[in-house]
Amino acid sequence: MKEITELSSDEAREFFLQGDSYCEFDTPPYFDFEPLLTDISEELSGSELSDYCNDDTGPRDCEGVNFTLLHNKDGRFAWRPFELIHPVLYVDLVQDITSESDWNLIRRRLSYFQNIPTIDATGLPVRKSEDDKSDKAATVKKWWRNVELSSIELALKYDYIFHTDITDCYGSIYTHSIPWALHTKEVAKKKENRHDYSLVGNCIDSTLRDMNHGQTNGIPQGSQVMDFIAEIVLGYADIRLYRRLKEENLNEYKILRYRDDYRIFTNNPQKGEEILKHLTEVLLDLNMELSSEKTHSSEDVIQGSIKPDKMDWMLSKQRKKSLRKHLLLIHDFSKEHPNSGMLKKALDDFFDRLTSISSTLDRPVVLISIITDIAYRNPRTYPYFAAILSKLLFHLDSTEERREIIFKVDEKFSKLPNTNHLSMWLQRVTLPSEIDYKYDQAICSKVVDASVEIWNSDWLGDSLNEIVVGASIVDEDEIEDLSPQIQGEEVKLFSSDYPI
Repeated sequence: MKEITELSSDEAREFFLQGDSYCEFDTPPYFDFEPLLTDISEELSGSELSDYCNDDTGPRDCEGVNFTLLHNKDGRFAWRPFELIHPVLYVDLVQDITSESDWNLIRRRLSYFQNIPTIDATGLPVRKSEDDKSDKAATVKKWWRNVELSSIELALKYDYIFHTDITDCYGSIYTHSIPWALHTKEVAKKKENRHDYSLVGNCIDSTLRDMNHGQTNGIPQGSQVMDFIAEIVLGYADIRLYRRLKEENLNEYKILRYRDDYRIFTNNPQKGEEILKHLTEVLLDLNMELSSEKTHSSEDVIQGSIKPDKMDWMLSKQRKKSLRKHLLLIHDFSKEHPNSGMLKKALDDFFDRLTSISSTLDRPVVLISIITDIAYRNPRTYPYFAAILSKLLFHLDSTEERREIIFKVDEKFSKLPNTNHLSMWLQRVTLPSEIDYKYDQAICSKVVDASVEIWNSDWLGDSLNEIVVGASIVDEDEIEDLSPQIQGEEVKLFSSDYPI
């Protein structure tokens, strides 16, 4: 695999314009944004975006420019917005940062941030190797190797580990801090430089505000280019923290940072607390703050290096004699570790076991009820829920029974607000089947009707507007080839024996 900064400007542009880079969150396989991004890129090439805007309206004058999917984090009141950035603004931003001169400047700056002897940052996007199924799989593998395994190795040298992360990191990023990070704060804040768009940091800042109705707080979440921009700001925080700790003569520590997640290793708990204090102050100056709920320490570096959900699942009796007992075990685990990464792995294992069964199941509705309750309380599991549901439906006797189950599932989830992501996956279950079921959400409607608009393009002139409005974001051939039962490759990142 290659980190993004190892790519040339042309390779980086190609990477960012991939459909999977544009939309990182899990969607059914027929969603394909790449043709639209390619058409826009060809139209915009060598031109300024302002040439395509209406004379009296720009994107920051309009609300709803991006399409937002509110993703529920805990099945209750915690929400995370995933955004499908307006594709024109996305392509314009990619072309800005991957011009050869600007790309080289960004790479040099990130190389400077990453060359800190006491802080290892491993959150940059990566392009997959031949062994990986996707860039997302490569990213998870990178985390496993560079964070979890490296943490365990550090137990040889350090006795204490401190965990912390940033509260609502993407939603807190101050867009003006991006030119500070790329050009230094002193240069960026000079009066003559504040509107100098030959500085790529100012271009990024301006485009981000175009996406957010002029707001300077927060960047969209859900794409590789935003992960990359967040890493620029977090790398800037790293260098400021390092200098501060050096001035305070704080040494003999190691920090592993993966995006907004920090692991601090020391041999002295007081030193760990002091480092956390300085990190808090550095982040506050950038409009970010640490999560008190997720800040904790351990004097067992080995066990503290492994996430509690992963440790509990590895130590539990994972396989019961019956499918029902197996799923109930997962249900119990989901209450102990809600919305955790290992819950997805547990459901992955159950999906494999269910797939291997050829005989008709007795009372499949019992299993449907259990898996529905797991998904209801754990929104990260929606793709696996849909996959398992699609298998269980075919153990029912008739299409009418299957439709009734879909109706009951939809009714149950209607008690929660903003379940667009769940509806996308329920639509995947019913789309290739005989179950005739309609979904009201715009993103679902666009699957069957390309004329449905999900982005606000009122600010665009005719030529680009024609490309965006009515553009299909689905691969019709992929829909034609869909199996009524969701296949493993649609939801799996790894083979079942992968050591994550």
